[in-house]
Amino acid sequence: MTARRTTRLMRAGALALAALVLTACAGLPTGGDVAAGLKLGESSQEVDFLPVAAGPITGAGPEEIVDGFLEAGITTSDGWATAREFLSPSMQRTWRPAAGVSIDVGTDERTISSSIPDEEVEVAETAEVQVLLDLVASVDESGAYSEALGPSNVAFTLQRRDDGEWRITQAPDGVVIDETRFTNVFEGYPLQYFDLEWSRLVPDMRWFPRRQSPATTVTQALIDGAPSDWLDPAVQTAFPADVQLAQDAVPVVGQVAEVALNSAASGVDDVTLARMRTQLQATLRAAGVSVAQVQFEVNGRVLNAGVVTVDEPTAELGTLVLRDGRFGRIVGDEILPIGGISSEIEAISEPITAIDVADDDAHAAVQLEDGSVYLVGEGVRDELDARAGLIKPSLDPFGYTWTVPRKNPAALQAWGGDVTAHPVDNAWPSATTVSALRISADGARAAAVLTVGGQKWVVVAAIVRDESGVPIALGEAKQLIQIDEPALSLVWLGADRLGVLIDPSGPTLITQMVGGPGTTEAAPSNVVSAAGARSAAAVRLLGADGELFAHAGSAWREVTSGVSVLGTRAGE
Repeated sequence: MTARRTTRLMRAGALALAALVLTACAGLPTGGDVAAGLKLGESSQEVDFLPVAAGPITGAGPEEIVDGFLEAGITTSDGWATAREFLSPSMQRTWRPAAGVSIDVGTDERTISSSIPDEEVEVAETAEVQVLLDLVASVDESGAYSEALGPSNVAFTLQRRDDGEWRITQAPDGVVIDETRFTNVFEGYPLQYFDLEWSRLVPDMRWFPRRQSPATTVTQALIDGAPSDWLDPAVQTAFPADVQLAQDAVPVVGQVAEVALNSAASGVDDVTLARMRTQLQATLRAAGVSVAQVQFEVNGRVLNAGVVTVDEPTAELGTLVLRDGRFGRIVGDEILPIGGISSEIEAISEPITAIDVADDDAHAAVQLEDGSVYLVGEGVRDELDARAGLIKPSLDPFGYTWTVPRKNPAALQAWGGDVTAHPVDNAWPSATTVSALRISADGARAAAVLTVGGQKWVVVAAIVRDESGVPIALGEAKQLIQIDEPALSLVWLGADRLGVLIDPSGPTLITQMVGGPGTTEAAPSNVVSAAGARSAAAVRLLGADGELFAHAGSAWREVTSGVSVLGTRAGE
């Protein structure tokens, strides 16, 4: 990541130890045991309050009024009523605070300047105020989060009222919040969309003000909105365009979310209705709403909606390692073999550098020291790709093995179980190198570490498949975070986070939300690779000398040694 961005993440982590309002970051120790970072969106104590800003101070000048207005962005109650107090009556009616959020470094870094010299403020009637922000991210009107590094100049016009007080007459829509308080004011909710096969659910993170009714907020966003542009090619919604909410409230009574829909819902077929219910139930539960079921109603009549079955990743079954020539799951100090795979891998005489196991344990993608990639299963060892300079392969849940040469990102291929290569179009056309690639557990997203224009970026892109499920193209890449140093490993940590292991001056693990902020934590010295997990707490790290590390509360501990390869699982 950039030096400035790294500094910000570490500084934000340090502040989290001292301020109750910080919930997004964890400190970066410089000695002793390595501390684990907080889960994204998690606080060291339960947050039961929101930051509250003050209204205008009598006699405040134009700069102070603008400064107070910006500060009032942290108080979202009653439609940002406090912030509206700084506006003229006409501006109060037209200003749209929900149009978006500009997230900057902090209030101390804002530069506010007025067109009026201090000695003329008492006699002036109008004023122009410029605010220079140092942005780190933004949230658009739909709640989608994007990194947005750099300066931004914001202009305000003020006028003196008849009582002598200054008020803002022109201001941009949206609010400004500093990064240290953003996750105290806004909360991330993973809306759920179906993949193109109607078989899996894919999260799309959105950010909305805290203390709004989550049930109503996410239901409105799901039914009335659309997937993020970058994700749209790989997902679909079950809700027809003409089906809308009939009222602006979704009460939850006895763990039943009562969702009133317009009359168009009466004509929806049973399969679509079941998909709608399944999609909304999953969204509400992912948003932390305690619901047992969703009940659709039209004009007071309950619709008889079923549910559909969706495929979910299997539960974690232990860490995969190759140790002393034996491959399998490590339990205690024992290696438990995987039927049909372990014996085939152990029979390979060439040195192995990477092993990615299918979610159902039916086969594995194995990379040898010479870079070649093989598909290994019971009685099977098929060479897939022998191109020079291949990075580590990645399996997807549909049985395809993804390979790409480091110095030729456009040559991305997905290999079927029949050893047929399928070129994947639009594979990062602006990138000069790709150093890591991981396919998500839902098979709808590809995460990668790219070099673009001399800059290193962690990105995600939608996977476009044909009617048979064959990967044929990537969507446009969404940049998540810029890094300065090469990534040692890239892994999925659950459905909506990535783990990025880098080594700027000492190993650092970045936990980056897809569509949200990230955290950093120090990793044990001399680690060289990582294995993902269904949760961030279960991430594993491998040292250069074969040590295997895992989280133990707030620190890392060595769980075994002598590991030559830390295996991964498809989707992690």
